Amino acid sequence: MMRALYKEEGASLRIGILAEPAAQEFIGLHADTLNNSFQQVEMSDIMRKRLSRSNYVFSGMKAFHELNESFPSLLDENGNRKTFERFLKDVQSIDDTYNSNYLRSEYNFVQSSAEMAAKWESFMQDGDRYYLQYRTANDGKVRPEHAVLHGVTLPITDSFWEEYYPPNGWNCRCTVVQVRKSRYPATPHDEAMALGEEALQYDTKGMFRFNPGKQEKSVPDYNPYTTSRCRDCDIAKGKVKLSKAFIPDNELCQACQLLQKCVADKTKSERAIERTHYLHTMEPLLKKSVILKTENRDIRVGFTIYGNKHLFSDTFGRSSVLTKDDLATLDKVLAAAEFIESSPLTHQRNDGIERFFYYEAIVRGKKIRLNVAKKVWKQKSGYIQESYFLYSVNDIEK
Repeated sequence: MMRALYKEEGASLRIGILAEPAAQEFIGLHADTLNNSFQQVEMSDIMRKRLSRSNYVFSGMKAFHELNESFPSLLDENGNRKTFERFLKDVQSIDDTYNSNYLRSEYNFVQSSAEMAAKWESFMQDGDRYYLQYRTANDGKVRPEHAVLHGVTLPITDSFWEEYYPPNGWNCRCTVVQVRKSRYPATPHDEAMALGEEALQYDTKGMFRFNPGKQEKSVPDYNPYTTSRCRDCDIAKGKVKLSKAFIPDNELCQACQLLQKCVADKTKSERAIERTHYLHTMEPLLKKSVILKTENRDIRVGFTIYGNKHLFSDTFGRSSVLTKDDLATLDKVLAAAEFIESSPLTHQRNDGIERFFYYEAIVRGKKIRLNVAKKVWKQKSGYIQESYFLYSVNDIEK
């Protein structure tokens, strides 16, 4: 990356360098290092992808700061360009600071964030059945300000968890567990919030007031490489399309905009490759079908290319139970499903589907709903044809 920077001309750093191969390779390598911190943590594919995206943007903003800080070192005290060897030697301290000292704490923070995000995802599946209880490591290394939160117990819906859910600082080892409501009384909300303020008294900038599980980010939008207003940016929250967003005319926002576009393109490319792979593994399903009951009669349910594409998309956005590895054996899941009900369409469609049949199945001890579509069309001969195929899958909440 420094070799690419050395080739830059002009009096100021060109933001576009972040999208060039050398910088992208560095950013990707840094992001992969952070991703490795939670490689063994169990979570949904959706959560893993979003945490990885967060790591990429964070790594990109960090690289931007490294480049910006290194850029002035291109010239010597007389304003002449240094040799590359001297330049590389002079910026070595920047590398040591960012990619040794800082990276160690960042790695630990991302690991903790990912573990807590995975826990939050698991907590959400149980709804408000349990209280959540804050716990420290309960040893001599616990920070006094964090120790005050030990034992705080509240419903998952309490706003306390939006600001004081761990990790609450660099190298924070705090966690949250589920506890029975009958065994632990809830902490009064105002008391819990006051303890939270006390715990984060040294976080004067408010950087650590985020919930990695709710925000689906391993690093908060406001971090050492961004500014406080990044917390309220619609681009960071994914609410605004880059092409329509208003970007203030400053280097930080320009760098962020470019990185958001790069990660979007990168994600699309990876997903396209992955989509091709999994649709190929699902091809044998096109020759399979099962007989299922309805309220009136039995129907033969199969699979179609159109339906399989939709099923693949569902594993990204609608089911935390079903994984992409389950796609190739959906016929077995479907064969074991029980009929629930059917219903006509609530709005007109242009794909020939006119009714849905709903079935319930269990995958790894958790319930999912299988939605079977009834498609009707007229052949050239005038004969009305109908078919039934698996169209979508979603979780059934407890």
